[in-house]
Amino acid sequence: MSLVSHAAGLAAAGGLLVAAPPAKVTLTTPGHSPKIKTHWNYSVAVTRAGKPTAATITAQIVDPIGGVHFVQFGRTTKLIKAFPFTGTFRDFVIWPADSRGIPLTFRLTVKSGPTKKVIAYRVTPH
Repeated sequence: MSLVSHAAGLAAAGGLLVAAPPAKVTLTTPGHSPKIKTHWNYSVAVTRAGKPTAATITAQIVDPIGGVHFVQFGRTTKLIKAFPFTGTFRDFVIWPADSRGIPLTFRLTVKSGPTKKVIAYRVTPH
């Protein structure tokens, strides 16, 4: 084997190691019509090649006039902004009474390696 073909073989093998499959992101919710003043549980699963993988998540509510509001983690004041997790992220939103009947977008931005997925999930609290 010549030095040139050996180097080409190493480059090809290295390319296989660098090109990881894209991450798969799945959102699970109880539906598009959450009840106000109660827990609306959701979960986000991130896998790569069928195995849980590391990711970050940002959760926001987008109102009908374009205002963007970060979601707080559970009952804390900590915002879900580039929040790190591995595999599955679980949390809840308590929709306030003044959101009743207003179409909103629950927007999640999930990043895992080179993969970035934005999920825009429409909800109308009742």
